[in-house]
Amino acid sequence: MSDTALRDSPAPDTADPAELDLEWLTLEDGESIQWASTPHKYSVVPALIVGVPLSLVLVGIPIVVAAYLQYTNTNYVVTNRGLYSKRGVLSRDVQQIGFDKVQNISYSQSALGSTFGYGSVDVSTAGGSGIELQFRSIPDPAAVQELISRAIDGRQQPESDSTKEDVLDAILAELRVIRQAVADDHDAPAESTAPSADDHDPRPESTASPADDTSHADATESDE
Repeated sequence: MSDTALRDSPAPDTADPAELDLEWLTLEDGESIQWASTPHKYSVVPALIVGVPLSLVLVGIPIVVAAYLQYTNTNYVVTNRGLYSKRGVLSRDVQQIGFDKVQNISYSQSALGSTFGYGSVDVSTAGGSGIELQFRSIPDPAAVQELISRAIDGRQQPESDSTKEDVLDAILAELRVIRQAVADDHDAPAESTAPSADDHDPRPESTASPADDTSHADATESDE
C-alpha cells in the first residue's frame, strides 16, 4: 500500500501536528506523519474523581497536577515508517519502533475507556519479551490499531512482490541457458563413419589372380 493510499484511508481522530509539541521528533527523508495525538482528554477523569475530594486536605492536588502534566507531556506518533512515543515531564523518554520489527498489535479498553472512547494500543516486536511499546489512553484505539496494521501490510507487500520477481527472473535465466544448450547440440554437424574416397586398402595389391595362373598353365600344356 502506498503512502498516498494511507493518507486517503479513513484515519482515526488525530490532533493537528502543528498544535502538538513535536520538536523532539526527528523524521528521516521521505518519512511523514500519518497520525499524532496526546492521551484522550477524558483519561484524566479518574485522577479528578480521586484528587478533587482529597484536595480539601491538600493530598489530592499533586494527583490532579501529575495527571494534567502527564496528559500534556505525552505524545504518540504514527508515521509511514514506524511508531514513536514520548513521555516525561522533567525528563524525556522517547521510544521508536520500525514497522519491520512489529510482530503483534492489540488494543484494550476499560469500562471507563469504553464509555468515553479511549483505550490503549499494545505493540510487541519479533524476538522481544512482552509489550515493547504502548499507546496509553488514546482516542479510538481500534482505529489506530487498524491504521498501524495497514501501514505494516503496505510495507510488506512490495517486498513480497520483489521477491517473486527475483525468483521468476532466475527461472527465466535458467530456461534461456537450457534452450541455448539444446540449440547448440542440434546445430552441431554429425560425424561421418563411412570411409572416404581417399582411404586406401592397407592390403598390398596382387599382380595376378589364381585364375590367371591356371589359364597360363593350360596354355603351356597345349603347346607341348
